[in-house]
Amino acid sequence: MTRLSPEDIRKARALDRRLHARDLAAQLGLAEAEICAAQIGFGATRIAASPDLLMPRLTAFGPLMALTRNDACVIEKVGVYDDYRPGPHAALVVNEEIDLRLFPAQWVHAFALEEETEKGMKRSLQIFDAAGDAVHKVHLRPGSDVGQWQPLLDDLRLADQGAVLALAPRQPPEVAKINPARRDELRAGWAALEDTHQFLRLCAKLKMNRLGAYRLAGAPFVRRLAPGSVERLLYRAAEIEVPIMIFVGNRGCIEIHTGPVGRVGDAGPWITLFDHGFDLHLRMDEIAEIYAVVKNTARGPAHSVEFFDARGLLIAQIFGVLRAGAQAVAEWNTLVAEMPDAPLREAAE
Repeated sequence: MTRLSPEDIRKARALDRRLHARDLAAQLGLAEAEICAAQIGFGATRIAASPDLLMPRLTAFGPLMALTRNDACVIEKVGVYDDYRPGPHAALVVNEEIDLRLFPAQWVHAFALEEETEKGMKRSLQIFDAAGDAVHKVHLRPGSDVGQWQPLLDDLRLADQGAVLALAPRQPPEVAKINPARRDELRAGWAALEDTHQFLRLCAKLKMNRLGAYRLAGAPFVRRLAPGSVERLLYRAAEIEVPIMIFVGNRGCIEIHTGPVGRVGDAGPWITLFDHGFDLHLRMDEIAEIYAVVKNTARGPAHSVEFFDARGLLIAQIFGVLRAGAQAVAEWNTLVAEMPDAPLREAAE
């Protein structure tokens, strides 16, 4: 199959500027990063992708919009990229507005983009993994300090400004890893948890992964929920104004919102949450499995609702906010308990 040239890609892009680059890439059989690379010299600049180089530069911009997504969910938060904490395997941005977990090994390609739109110049920084899939995007806002833009480009611009990317093959999704012979060990280890972060170490020790453990563990640790439970949960959480923590991510970044659900709306397969400085868009038709999960922590049991697509990829996790106080935690736990079980046949699959 003949590969499209950068000029061909730019022509396709010009046909409908309102079409998201991700959707254009899917139409053309390309990775999204290739759409960006084709714009080099036409509003795009290749820059260093390292979080250690990029993240500390963002604080001076003031308010920015942080966007992280997977195939089924998009989360957007507005705030300042303050309090960056580097790390070789995982780095953090931690503050009340922007809360990120970054995995530097997946930050491979990055671009600074300038696009003229009907509303004026749109500027963003977009980071991709080795296969060219987006891991995180940073969008300038009306209140951002545009004076920081050119110095960032000057300092982080790469020598290689080629418009063709060398991409690695996309890694296949990890299917559920279940080890039925070690179910008793899983349940005993789960009962002994003191922190939610210990859970994945337990899974690795037992040669399982998250979804495999959820399918195997059973009550009182896990309960598979009925289809439609996520939508029901979000509408109800908005109605009673209980705060949540929602984690949305991909291989390279997890973005977290802590606070109100805000307003809930739906359009076709999408359900959307709106609050001050926070938007979330979720494709309900991509949800294949939903679980109510409880894990012990030093501050008490952490109840969550977690959901996966048909390939076994984690779409998002929703927790109560333990620091919000006993009443808020109790309201959240009751809300999760009210969610209906999956039909017996589905739960057994």
